Formats: sequence, structure tokens, C-alpha cells
Amino acid sequence: MMTDPIADLLTRLRNALMAKHKTTTAPASKLKTRIAQILKDEGYIEDFRVDQDGGRATLHITLKYDDRSQPVIEGLTRVSKPGLRQYSSADALPTVRGGIGMAIVSTSRGVMTDTQARKDRVGGEVLCTVW
Repeated sequence: MMTDPIADLLTRLRNALMAKHKTTTAPASKLKTRIAQILKDEGYIEDFRVDQDGGRATLHITLKYDDRSQPVIEGLTRVSKPGLRQYSSADALPTVRGGIGMAIVSTSRGVMTDTQARKDRVGGEVLCTVW
């Protein structure tokens, strides 16, 4: 049993980027799919898809590299952990790398970026940061 599936997804992404892989896979869930959708919308990954493999859903993520074959994602960090949850109000949401990166926040209105959460004036659990 996996205790932190979001950390597992982020680690799979980091490892695939360091190894210069084109794609990576992870067990799928609604939360991980939403995180992948945000990463795609913000331009950090090329694409993703969810496949049903004999009753188990698998998330396939196509990674994105620049013209020099450097990964677009420079860093991924897990902020809120199962042992120490990190919540933040809309006013206190973190700015990542002076606004260059983004935080992914789980709110009462769904999972969204820190920019969208500030705009909607809603706080929540800060899941991870990406830059």
C-alpha cells in the first residue's frame, strides 16, 4: 500500500526527467489526473492520457523538453505531506521562485494553481510546487 501517491507521482516525473525519458507512467486517480491536467495547461508537460489496463487505470505522461533537450520542469517539490499537512489562506499562498513557478492547491472548489486560487479568493492544502 502506498502512503503518499502524490509524492510517488512527483518522484516518477523527476526520475523520468533526470533519465531524459520521453514518457512515464503511474497508477491513475482523479487527483493525479487533475494534477497532470494542470501541468499540461501550464505548459510543463506535453500531454497525458489515462488507460484502463485490466481494471486498473494507468496515467501515461509525455514529458516536455526545450530545443536544447533540457526538461521544461526544473523542480518539483511536495509541500503538504501525510504526516504534516500544509494549509494556506488565499492571501498567504506561496509564490514559487518569485512568480516563475506555481503551486498546486487542493481547494473546496477543486484542484487548481495558486494563481487561480488567489483570483477565486479561496485557500486550501498546498500539494506541491513546480518550477
